[in-house]
Amino acid sequence: MLKILIPTIMLFPTAWFSHKKWLWTTTSAHSLLIATMSLLWFKWNMDIGWDFSNQYLAVDPLSTPLLILTCWLLPLMILASQNHISPEPLTRQRTYISLLIFLQFFLIMAFSATEMILFYIMFEATLIPTLIIITRWGNQTERLNAGTYFLFYTLIGSLPLLIALLFMQNNLGSLSMFIIQHSQYTNLYSWADKFWWTACIIAFLVKMPLYGVHLWLPKAHVEAPIAGSMILAAVLLKLGGYGMMRIIIMLNPLTKEMAYPFLILAIWGVVMTSSICLRQTDLKSLIAYSSVSHMGLVAAAILIQTPWSFAGATMLMIAHGLISSALFCLANTNYERIHSRTLLLARGIQIILPLMATWWFLANLANLALPPSPNLMGELFIITSLFNWSNWTLILTGSGVLITASYSLYMFLMTQRGPTSNHLISLNPSHTREHLLLSLHIMPVLLLILKPELIWGWTF
Repeated sequence: MLKILIPTIMLFPTAWFSHKKWLWTTTSAHSLLIATMSLLWFKWNMDIGWDFSNQYLAVDPLSTPLLILTCWLLPLMILASQNHISPEPLTRQRTYISLLIFLQFFLIMAFSATEMILFYIMFEATLIPTLIIITRWGNQTERLNAGTYFLFYTLIGSLPLLIALLFMQNNLGSLSMFIIQHSQYTNLYSWADKFWWTACIIAFLVKMPLYGVHLWLPKAHVEAPIAGSMILAAVLLKLGGYGMMRIIIMLNPLTKEMAYPFLILAIWGVVMTSSICLRQTDLKSLIAYSSVSHMGLVAAAILIQTPWSFAGATMLMIAHGLISSALFCLANTNYERIHSRTLLLARGIQIILPLMATWWFLANLANLALPPSPNLMGELFIITSLFNWSNWTLILTGSGVLITASYSLYMFLMTQRGPTSNHLISLNPSHTREHLLLSLHIMPVLLLILKPELIWGWTF
């Protein structure tokens, strides 16, 4: 664990003391080295369960893929931000990179924490750099409003969790994940227990976000700069799923009855947010709503708690993290050229930038879960386990899959195909940096097709 944490901390002096000319090069190279080193986490023996660094930090098959995804994303965020941050004053550039490094540090600590309180502190700490990135470097005037939504939805959702954790500490005498997974509450039938169950789960459902408490996400995505959108879609939403998987093991037997309203909201949300995508005119908003629909499937899978659904949830979280981040990068390449996120204004770009259209095509196909992508494996696992839980879910999940395919194709056709407008004639050509960025997103997805057991989590 320290072989990743110490180089991550050393990124701060790298960002603040590098020469102006080499700032982006050195930070990208250093963070890419950390990302490559993090792949060593895949190497240890998966059968032993936990692999310890010390009493408070450990990795297991569930946190390993999420930790590697976190490390993998920092160099990609630095690469993606370079174009629109480099004209700014040097101190602002250094501050921006430092905020991204802070985010990586907090996320590594959150995913590897074995104490629930440490996890909670890091879970909340990720709010601060994300909020600064959205409100300081956001694109439009609505960014303060988006930051307020983001902060208050997440805070109001997670304060009951803190009280529930203190209550658990009082009852069990420990909040270590090794202990609480074996100490079952016996009779959870009073009203207080039902409130305790809701307090434990609601923070993660808001973070994911569950349909109904999802309004902060499209706002935050639309207003955030590219690195903010990437980290939000790829890793911060996964904190919710990861936290739920950790805590739901000890919420039985109440989950069986209490989960119904949340399950219904999650599966209904898959259809509703996919339908919303079909009538979006804003590209980033469309990708943000598609994230809500995918996370609805993940939330439903975690709530029914079967080995297949847990495996599907983990796979879909990782695959969605890489693909939605790639889609935001593609939306950003369009935005940097035509200075608008409106779908109609980007029509016919395929003629001018054919290689970029290839990346669009690959990312959209993965997003609509084309076989044999990891997205499809995750969705199949989840849909099968939901069907096994109740046959009626097939109507909603099936229609959700159909609408997902429709809006993904709609997004591709609206941004790439059709007659080229006159205002697109003098576009800047695509850069090697952008192609490298997209290949680093899509190559892992293609490689995971060959060895999907790396991201199955605990279950197999």
